[in-house]
Amino acid sequence: MLWAVLAAANPGAAADTPPNFAHEIAPIVYEFCAPCHHSGGPAPFALVRYEEVKRHAAQIAAVTRKRYMPPWLPETGHGDFANERRLSEEQIRQIGDWVAAGVPEGPAGETPAAPEFPDGWQLGRPDLVLEASSPRAVPASGPDIFWNFIFTPALPAPRYVRAVEIRPGNRSVVHHANLLVDRLGSARREAAKGATGFEGMDLTIVRSPYDPDGHFLFWKPGAVPHVEPDGFSWRLNPGDTLVLNTHLHPSGKPEEERPSIGIYFTDKAPAHFPLLVQLEHDGALRVPGGARDFVVSDDFRLPMDVDVLAVYPHAHYLGKLLEGYATLPDGTRKWLVRIPDWDLNWQSVYYYREPLMLPKGAVISMRYHYDNSVGNVRNPNHPPKLVTNGNQSTDEMGHLWLELLPRGASDRRLELQEAVMRHRLEKYPNDFTAWLNLGAVAMARLNVSAAVTMLENAVRLDPSVPEAHNMLGAALARVGRVPEAIEELQMALKERPDLVNARLNLANALMRAGKIEEAVEDYRQVLAAAPDDPTVRGAVESRARQLEDEGRTAEAAMLFHELQRK
Repeated sequence: MLWAVLAAANPGAAADTPPNFAHEIAPIVYEFCAPCHHSGGPAPFALVRYEEVKRHAAQIAAVTRKRYMPPWLPETGHGDFANERRLSEEQIRQIGDWVAAGVPEGPAGETPAAPEFPDGWQLGRPDLVLEASSPRAVPASGPDIFWNFIFTPALPAPRYVRAVEIRPGNRSVVHHANLLVDRLGSARREAAKGATGFEGMDLTIVRSPYDPDGHFLFWKPGAVPHVEPDGFSWRLNPGDTLVLNTHLHPSGKPEEERPSIGIYFTDKAPAHFPLLVQLEHDGALRVPGGARDFVVSDDFRLPMDVDVLAVYPHAHYLGKLLEGYATLPDGTRKWLVRIPDWDLNWQSVYYYREPLMLPKGAVISMRYHYDNSVGNVRNPNHPPKLVTNGNQSTDEMGHLWLELLPRGASDRRLELQEAVMRHRLEKYPNDFTAWLNLGAVAMARLNVSAAVTMLENAVRLDPSVPEAHNMLGAALARVGRVPEAIEELQMALKERPDLVNARLNLANALMRAGKIEEAVEDYRQVLAAAPDDPTVRGAVESRARQLEDEGRTAEAAMLFHELQRK
């Protein structure tokens, strides 16, 4: 009877055929709900079988009507995103009508096959599963914790990765997590001490400027793991370390977190090399207490044509309206993303259905509006107070990350990276990473004199980073300032004795300085540390032949002997 009354008020529904689970509701639930709501999934209960959906039917109708579920923050028409988790008005109506009709199951034999999630993995069983070696305790109360779990995959040869699925062990305490690939051994130094992880949000992991971040490796409750299309895989080498940077928050009782990582391989090598570019202006992020509309902005002019592959907006509890757009050279505005009612709990990476082309000269803009008034129901401070940038949830952030693929030759990624670093120095003249990366780009372009100046700035700003001393030492040697080069390289090795490239650079500099015995000893150490590295073997063999040509037969014989032994 109730269905007949509702049908009379809604001419679009047939009075004698209310929606049922088998025909109308199951397809909606399987597409929009089950990827999170399944056994072992990130949601608190499963929604796969009819009985499970029936049990929560009234709740489903309520949260879908309010558009709280499924969680989807971007405003329609401001970015065309793949896998959009937004129900149509018709789908919302069908759910409400189904509940009003008494949640009929319909013919069970006609229910579509339920999705399967082997062992809880959303992408199916991984090719490689890594589990943290030990858990991290999370106290019942106190400040947020930023903990880095170290994973060391045992790979006999390089592999190409098409997807990563991050699986927290205790989702109630994990706010979000980011995965970083450490190729230069920054995290391995912690692992060598017997550490299973280390504290900190601002990581000291040093990445090669020639191998910058290019992919979002990110987890947040409700996020669906991303599978890279053909040609966009990334390389994982033997000896690489994976670092899972997790944001943990107390739940009110003592807990533990022990995450796992599922890795999915492909035989297809990467053919495209995107770059992650960040817009932000943390230096301007000081939101006064009581401010209803505090704006932080950043603008970056593209030095080339690019395709935008994905976007990741990020703010904390005071964020309200988040906008990202591009202004084309003809003045036209092209929207990247617009979120009119930001909710930190449902942040996500958004991939475009088709790459979004932006021409050279387009200006990418970030405009974030913050509400630090009593009217903001998510404001953590009562009464409101001054909030500045920081890592704690009660601090603020304002970042717009973009995955950009430069059009043209693959080495244009360095050109884009250079423009990004110069833009960063306009805001922060004393930024260590920007100077380090600019120095590396200058070295790649054989502008060694400029590289020396840039790398000297980097070392002055942070003399504790051995990789910076190594790069500066290599640059100094190439411009003939050999004694200074030796000093820088020795400083690098003092901080990090296992930095093979610095040891090789030092041996070369010692050769140029005529300190042959010292150079030979360093070449021997390099071979001992990396006996199978073709670059190392080629360099040592070249020096051995040079010594032989110069009549230093004893030293040459020693190096040839070491090469034969390894």
